[in-house]
Amino acid sequence: QTGRIDKSYPTVCGHTGPVLDIDWCPHNDQVIASGSEDCTVMVWQIPENGLTLSLTEPVVVLEGHSKRVGIVAWHPTARNVLLSAGCDNAIIIWNVGTGEALINLDDMHVDMIYNVSWNRNGSLICTASKDKKVRVIDPRKQEIVAEKEKTHEGARPMRAIFLADGNIFTTGFSRMSERQLALWNPKNMEEPIALHEMDTSNGVLLPFYDPDTNIIYLCGKGDSSIRYFEITDESPYVHYLNTFSSKEPQRGMGFMPKRGLDVNKCEIARFFKLHERKCEPIIMTVPRKSDLFQDDLYPDTAGPEAALEAEEWFEGKNADPLLISLKHGYIPGKNRDLKVVKKNILDNKPAANKKSDLINAPKKAADASNTQNEAKLDEILKELKSIKDTITNQDERISKLEQQMAKIAD
Repeated sequence: QTGRIDKSYPTVCGHTGPVLDIDWCPHNDQVIASGSEDCTVMVWQIPENGLTLSLTEPVVVLEGHSKRVGIVAWHPTARNVLLSAGCDNAIIIWNVGTGEALINLDDMHVDMIYNVSWNRNGSLICTASKDKKVRVIDPRKQEIVAEKEKTHEGARPMRAIFLADGNIFTTGFSRMSERQLALWNPKNMEEPIALHEMDTSNGVLLPFYDPDTNIIYLCGKGDSSIRYFEITDESPYVHYLNTFSSKEPQRGMGFMPKRGLDVNKCEIARFFKLHERKCEPIIMTVPRKSDLFQDDLYPDTAGPEAALEAEEWFEGKNADPLLISLKHGYIPGKNRDLKVVKKNILDNKPAANKKSDLINAPKKAADASNTQNEAKLDEILKELKSIKDTITNQDERISKLEQQMAKIAD
């Protein structure tokens, strides 16, 4: 829905402090996690057609941080696994389905964590911290696999993200306060694969990465432009493509998942740019004359199904994302709506409810097993039958009484 929003428009308002970060669940389009200054993480189930009333009751509240929570990130392939990082320099990994903190990494960072990124299959995380280090961590073994001191020498905030091939892309500042971007191989962090200086603006560069096309979009905080680069295996490895420029600076930026894009228009990225008083979509398209589905622009992409259950991941299993083709999102000619088949994991699950699927049930109900559900169903059916019988009996009685009344009246 576009246009001006009414002042009384409903919001999600259960936190008691400002919300610092949000992340939509990759396996359920109705679920969003939020981290706040009130030291909690909350997981919300948004109604299918949006909010009609303000939402104050989260599905689950995750309490474990002692300071504000600035980062939340869902696991890319395991259902109901959520990572949070707070100003207590701790990273907690939760099983949202049971509301439990299963991994607590509280002694790896000595300073503020700027960002955390999962790798493609969610077996590792990388973090950028105020101590100028980038760390690669195996969360289940709770050990640091690789780290690099002074990734960028400047004192301003850095960002580090995993790419699909396992390399790490970082943005930061040089000692002369120039903005830099760099590419690293975590198996050998001595020297970067590539290091580029950009400009002397002081806005932190926020990287948005598309693993399908290997393009990184850099949105500077307070900039009015988005630069984009392609990452390849050949020198110079990070190739500048172009810059999108606009008049107004961005205060923040959101990124649409690939399966939400319009393949008819060769749309390869859609940003949601936050202004002071509005949110504006910015659409990146590749100019193509053909009306046919463009296979090279849309290789199979991560779909909405989780490859693993939370318990399997915590037990040590790994799995790559389950891919879907966007071809069925292509509708020739007249109809320009993108149709992506969405499965709502929370609502349309088969009867075998696993703990982790009961994200929208309170903790107590999370242990309710199948047999209980069946027993309840039987009970309800019996009750319905007895009510129906009662109604039939009463109907007969009423008709008898009516006949008697008619006789008396005659």
